[in-house]
Amino acid sequence: MSPRRVVVLGSTGSVGANTLDLLSHVRDDVEVLALTAGRNVEKLAEQALAWRPDRAVIEDESLLAELRHRLAGSGVEAQAGRAAVIEAAATGADWVMSSIVGVAGLAPTLAAARTGAVIGLANKESLICAGPALIAISRAAGGQIIPVDSEHSAIFQVFAPEDRDRVRRLILTASGGPFRTWSVEAMATVTAAQAVAHPNWSMGAKISVDSATMMNKGLEMIEAAYLFGMASDRVDVVVHPQSVVHSLVEYADGSTLAQLGPPDMRTPIACAWSWPRRMSWPAPGLDLAKVGQLTFEAPDPERFPALSIARECLEAGGGAPAVMNAANESAVHAFLGGQLAFLDIARAVRETLSRMNDRGDLAHASHDQAVEWALELDRNGRAVAAQVLSRLGSMS
Repeated sequence: MSPRRVVVLGSTGSVGANTLDLLSHVRDDVEVLALTAGRNVEKLAEQALAWRPDRAVIEDESLLAELRHRLAGSGVEAQAGRAAVIEAAATGADWVMSSIVGVAGLAPTLAAARTGAVIGLANKESLICAGPALIAISRAAGGQIIPVDSEHSAIFQVFAPEDRDRVRRLILTASGGPFRTWSVEAMATVTAAQAVAHPNWSMGAKISVDSATMMNKGLEMIEAAYLFGMASDRVDVVVHPQSVVHSLVEYADGSTLAQLGPPDMRTPIACAWSWPRRMSWPAPGLDLAKVGQLTFEAPDPERFPALSIARECLEAGGGAPAVMNAANESAVHAFLGGQLAFLDIARAVRETLSRMNDRGDLAHASHDQAVEWALELDRNGRAVAAQVLSRLGSMS
């Protein structure tokens, strides 16, 4: 068989780097067409020299000269700019890893979907902001979307699409973050340093804060509903501090199927790469005797209101999830910068949604307008959130 043609969007981030690490075990089966990054020109050049793709793309155009210098004589074409990233996504790869962080990943992911590629999806915003459109576009082109988030990958592995009507619930597991046992009074004093110290996973600051507020699980509820065609009342969350059971599917006959494994992102990446087969690589095993016990508990809606906000947005549909995401990103940025209290993150999101709903800004758009509509919602959501954050920040 010919090597699979691959594009890695966001190759220098955690998921992108883990993807290339994993693919190094099957290197003869891989032809890398393009690697893209935001600003990490040094790491992008290092990856490009190791993999020799046709092109390496840095989104920050001011870094193009440096990228060209680093790749001089390698035969790898250096490109820059957002348009070049989107073009790289649409080069006709067989398999695309979509791991650009933030709303910047939306347009490239939709561009890849239009080519009919298999997409390993690690970009939340593509689903949160334009999930129905992304899924419809991919299916129409003959492609497939395989989630890379550990929770959605777990569901994907034990979910039988032909038995969708016999699924009672999708159950996402949450670690509970670092403040799972803290009182509301104690959470009011949380610092940024405390919030980014995740007990189980090594993640960036923004995602770690989302775990601490459980907004990450709210976003994942919306993603799961879109990915697997489930109504909001059939998607639940359970707190599981050990992070060994990654998610579960409960069927109508009373059976509940779960996927278990160590907290290693390469496992869901391997699933996305080789599905429906299994990839052989030096994967870490799961020693249940060493784990000792698995515990579960219901999330506390008073201490973690983000879950209720997300469910309301899922039920409202339209642009509500996109605005929620934009407001949350703005609020987390303000918190990490010391301008907002930890508990005000959820308050800022709720108030932003309320203001935009009152303005009538959350209506739907067609699939053809998905990117433009989602980006406009994102811009408007951030503008309104800035007003809300200014008010809340002055009260802190």
